[in-house]
Amino acid sequence: METRIDAETKQLLEFAETLAEAGREICLEAMKHDPKVQIKPDNSYVTETDLAIEARLREMIDSTYPNHGVFGEEYGKRNIDQDYVWVLDPIDGTAAFVAGIPVYGILIGLAREGKPYLGVIDHPATDQRWIGVSGAMALMNGREVRTRPCSTLANAFLTNSNPDFMDQQESKRFHALRKQVQYTQYGGSCYAYAMLATGRTDLAVDAALDPVDIFACAAVIEGAGGTVTDWDGNTITLSWFGRVLASGSQSLHEKALAFLSKV
Repeated sequence: METRIDAETKQLLEFAETLAEAGREICLEAMKHDPKVQIKPDNSYVTETDLAIEARLREMIDSTYPNHGVFGEEYGKRNIDQDYVWVLDPIDGTAAFVAGIPVYGILIGLAREGKPYLGVIDHPATDQRWIGVSGAMALMNGREVRTRPCSTLANAFLTNSNPDFMDQQESKRFHALRKQVQYTQYGGSCYAYAMLATGRTDLAVDAALDPVDIFACAAVIEGAGGTVTDWDGNTITLSWFGRVLASGSQSLHEKALAFLSKV
């Protein structure tokens, strides 16, 4: 890792892992009890654990990097026009957390100039952690991971978090692509994106996401050799919302983009 990233990046990545450790400690303790659940205005779940993790991470960021911006799932945005912005999802897959299905994780991303730069995908339930720097490196529990080559849609393994998040037109486009691939797996939340980075799957297609859902995952996937854009091939930014396509290779990405855009 030290030979592939500069000293500043290494320091920021080490701090991101310190954040992950703090979040994991809270999550592991919470996993011993039934979660206390509230319903947000958009009818999604939030638990006391989501709130506690994000509050702790923001305290640590404010203490160590007070000039950095923060974009969080539960407590909103501040100073997101800064060069560095921490992008936090304290529990990605809160419904899975509530149900006790261990695909939920803590997402800690860092944007540089508004784009995914580095990320941590931490899964306390499975004792797995992915870290990555976009375009440079990705590790899982200290071991280098790479996306796998896949040249055709017919051989591709696709994941989708939940097709219910899609509107009618998005659903039509997604299902047209789904019919072209070898297999589609549903419901993996951020774990599915980690598996793409690890070379176990080839494509991930989702809609109605926020930057907090994808920035950490994008940095890890791009660090492992993959590509992440919206459905039109545009770069994911802090002002983006909605559709995301992640692929293990650029050639497969272009095939999937072409298919999504022609429906």
